Amino acid sequence: MTTTEVPLRYTAFTSAPEGGNPAGVVLDASGLDDAAMLATAAELGYSETAFVTERDEAARRFRVRYFSPLAEVAFCGHATIALAVALAERLGTGDLHLDTPAGGIPVATTRDDSGAVLATLTSVPARSRPAEGAELDAALRALGWSAAELDPELPPHVAFGGNDHLVLAAASRERLAGLEYDFDALGAVMREHGWTTVNLVWRESPERFHARNPFPVGGVVEDPATGAAAAALGGYLRALGLVTRPMTIAIRQGEDMGRPSDLLIEVSPEDERTRVTGRAVAIA
Repeated sequence: MTTTEVPLRYTAFTSAPEGGNPAGVVLDASGLDDAAMLATAAELGYSETAFVTERDEAARRFRVRYFSPLAEVAFCGHATIALAVALAERLGTGDLHLDTPAGGIPVATTRDDSGAVLATLTSVPARSRPAEGAELDAALRALGWSAAELDPELPPHVAFGGNDHLVLAAASRERLAGLEYDFDALGAVMREHGWTTVNLVWRESPERFHARNPFPVGGVVEDPATGAAAAALGGYLRALGLVTRPMTIAIRQGEDMGRPSDLLIEVSPEDERTRVTGRAVAIA
């Protein structure tokens, strides 16, 4: 590797290095082929690493690919936030445009009153459909959950915000906290149906959710912060008719695994896209 290809380490959706979801960031991967990118992601061991394969700094436009330790994924929200912050720290804040396998992703970067960089990505159009009986039953078996433990007001769906995610809403915070699942069985169900994560949520209020995201298809038990799932959740809430005005919804994730993370999503009944905002900090 050249010096520009050395992976950076950031953690996203937090302002503290011990929180959030760690991601690798390679700012110049133009000389890396697929095997090298996959090997780099596996060596880092984070749920995803973002690789900039082409760049036009004058236009602030970058082509990006994402790899988990096991495979390429079309889009990753927390690695996008990490990449945007890394770029803003080097190029200055402003608008970025990322070309990803999932489509074009605009990202706005600014600094808050403390001087920290805030990044807001705008997802591709999000959508959601009811989960089908067989896929839902298989997922519940692998999780060790019963249908009676789900919130009847938030039905199971498969939601998309760049990737597909099964969305299951727990009826209680206690059910969400007790996550012990069959890693291999859930991974098999997810691969069969093309789900990137299972987005387990509990609704504290209409504008505050708690979330957990098993990610066995990426070789990771759980993601402590998942921007793509947050984007998909916006599409899910819109599909259920719960977005009747422009709303900002806070998502708390990672708390049960000791890496607290805070994500903000902005949703509107007039826009199919979801805006996802967070911070990221470098890991020494």
